Amino acid sequence: MEIMKASRKSIQRRRSGVLSMELALTLPILALVLAGLFEFTMLFFARGEVVEASRVAARKASLPGATVEDVEDEVLKVLHPRFHNSLQVDSQLGEKSGDVVAVVVTVAMSDAAPDLLWPIGYSLQGRPLLSETCMIRE
Repeated sequence: MEIMKASRKSIQRRRSGVLSMELALTLPILALVLAGLFEFTMLFFARGEVVEASRVAARKASLPGATVEDVEDEVLKVLHPRFHNSLQVDSQLGEKSGDVVAVVVTVAMSDAAPDLLWPIGYSLQGRPLLSETCMIRE
């Protein structure tokens, strides 16, 4: 009976070592997956903001009497201030009713999310987050 207890204890000790090793091997992978999930969630949220900003600005540009400054003001109202440093707004205003109006809003991805995946070779530096909206001028 005592021999069985002693062998159980040694098996449990060896098994706990295996569990610790499994944890040590899987924890970095889990951390990497969570960092990627966090980063891409922030990028998708920022993409929604950029799309909404270009849509609102194109709507403003389609109105009679709209200027480039009016379009840029609309973009600044919609976008979070963290994007203002790298913001680029390109707008093509039509001259008369029925012309195509296009607004392109570009921000840096590094302003949208922290660069968490650079250790594995995926960096956001130098990559743009872009949205273009086209409408017909009223």
